[in-house]
This record gives sequence, C-alpha cells and structure tokens, in this order.
Amino acid sequence: MAATGSRQTGRIYKIASAYKFWIELDGMFVAGFTEASGLEAETEIEEYREGGLNGFVHRLPKGTRYPNIVLKRGMTQSAILWSWYESTMNGAIQRKHGAIVLQSADGSEFGRWNFTDAYPVKWSGPQLNASTSDVAFETIEIAHNGLKGVFTR
Repeated sequence: MAATGSRQTGRIYKIASAYKFWIELDGMFVAGFTEASGLEAETEIEEYREGGLNGFVHRLPKGTRYPNIVLKRGMTQSAILWSWYESTMNGAIQRKHGAIVLQSADGSEFGRWNFTDAYPVKWSGPQLNASTSDVAFETIEIAHNGLKGVFTR
C-alpha cells in the first residue's frame, strides 16, 4: 500500500483518519469512545510596549493552557466512568495518566497524546426521547495537567 500524505524535504508523511482511536487510562484500554475532543494547547501571550519603539509590540509567552478533554461513548452497563466521576463528587479525587491513541488505516498505532494527572469534572448521561431511535450516549469531561504528543515515524 502506498503512503499518502504531504511531501516535505524529500519525505512522505502518512495521514491518519480521525475515526480510528482508543483511550487508555493508567496504561490500560478503557473503552471505545465515539468522540474525543479537547486535544488543544494554547500559549498565552503578554504584550509589552517598549518606549521609543512605536513600530511593533513585543509579544512574550506567559504560559500554556490546556482545555478539558471530553470523551463521548454509547452507554454500556459498565459503571467505570460513573464510578470515577462519583469519587470526585465525594472528594476522593483519583488522578490518572492517560492517552488518546490514533490508529493508522492498518490498525497499528499512528501516534498518541499523553495527558497527566487527569480526573473527571463533569459527567453527562444520555438525552432520553421516546420519539427517536437515537443511541444513548454518556460523556465525561476530564481536567488534566498537560499534553505530550508522541508520533511514530
């Protein structure tokens, strides 16, 4: 199978599809999720005007912020996610390290985003409506202390 992707300085880079991924918590496969969002990092800046230099403003980095990761999956009879969130509600925060792992088309690991010291801050149950045949989903939102991308070559 030929690799697809962009060519830069004589190399061809594979392109991954966004629909093949899994979630790990503390090194163990947790569940198949249908959606994962919040893979973001934003470096805040501080603007500094230097006296006598009116042509530009210095833009200095202050720090990096990471929004919460939001994971969505079809409801199952497993209470693992609810139990994890319930411990947070009861004041017994269980921090976990985790990863969102992206797969190549052949099922091998394409790359991953590792996150640290994560704990759930919100759980949402399904939207129930007897007039539709939609799948029941649960969503968990987790706070964390940073992302590190690791990509295979």
